[in-house]
Amino acid sequence: MKVISSDLLRGHIDTFVLSALMDGTKYGNEIRKYISQKTNNLYIPNEQSLYSAYHRLEDMECIRGYWGENVGATRKYYTITDKGRQVYEINKREWENAKRLIDILIK
Repeated sequence: MKVISSDLLRGHIDTFVLSALMDGTKYGNEIRKYISQKTNNLYIPNEQSLYSAYHRLEDMECIRGYWGENVGATRKYYTITDKGRQVYEINKREWENAKRLIDILIK
C-alpha cells in the first residue's frame, strides 16, 4: 500500500494526537512513533505539524504539557485532559460520518 499524502489528512492531526494520548502520557517523538506504527508507516506526520498541533491543543486546553526527565534527557510530555477526551469523541464521530459520505460519493 502507498504512503498516504499528508494533504489528504490535513486538519485531522489534532485528532491523531488526541488518539495517541487516550491510553496515556507520551512525549513528542513518542506520539509521532505511535501514529507511524499504528498506520504501519503509511502515515508519518512531520514534526512541525505535530508541534503546531501540540501548541494548538494546549491553547484549547485539550492537552497539558509538562517538562520531565527520562534517562537524563529533558523532554516535554503531554497528557490528555477531560476536555480533550470530549473533543476526541466529537471528532471521531464527525470523521466516521465523513467516511460514510465519501464512500457514498466515490462508489
